[in-house]
Amino acid sequence: MIIGKSDHQPSRSHANSLVARVKRCRRKFLTYYPGGFQDPDYDKLERGYKEAAHVKWEERLNPEAFRSLLKKGRYPEIAAAAVRIESRTNLLFSFEKMAVRDAIKSPEGARLFAKGLYDFLHGPGTPEKKFAHWIDTVGRLPRKQTRVLTWPVATVFGFIAQPDRHFFLKPTVTRLAAERYGYDFRYRSRPDFETYAGALGFAEKVRRDMKDLKPKDMIDLQGFIWVLGSDEYPD
Repeated sequence: MIIGKSDHQPSRSHANSLVARVKRCRRKFLTYYPGGFQDPDYDKLERGYKEAAHVKWEERLNPEAFRSLLKKGRYPEIAAAAVRIESRTNLLFSFEKMAVRDAIKSPEGARLFAKGLYDFLHGPGTPEKKFAHWIDTVGRLPRKQTRVLTWPVATVFGFIAQPDRHFFLKPTVTRLAAERYGYDFRYRSRPDFETYAGALGFAEKVRRDMKDLKPKDMIDLQGFIWVLGSDEYPD
């Protein structure tokens, strides 16, 4: 995936300021987790439960199993499994969890969800087209009370299923973290690919800057960004 680059180079003073911001962010993360991404407390509090969700996904909804269930038309089973795996994490707010559960209760909601998610994760096409189709699918899911199409709902299942490539976007935390990091994250409240590509670009910038800490995947990159922007980790 190609992330756009700026047409001009930053001034020396601006570049120095960006370097200083990155160093401050690194210090903050290491203040809480001195062992970096290998810190036992980091694994306990940030990585472990997300990795466990991915392992469970691979057991239940790996590409072969997902495809087999889809061919048999077992849409409710797919949707229920995905929601059940996510429910064991604290990634979504309770009202978002409820919105997704309500959305897949009907046969049509389960069908839309299952087929749309498979196409997003394993279907053909460019990342942009697949993400746009997934957003359209989430937007068409039945709504009972709370809206289903939020950034966390739109990105959580990709993050759990494929943490090597998909980022989990919590808007407030990610925007604040980007500001502190000095990354130009251009955000839109309605999910779209341009904003998502910006979030992926931010994660990749963190990966390059923190390569000596050896982040494994998007779980670690999202964990780092969470520490920067969440009020659970005051400066």
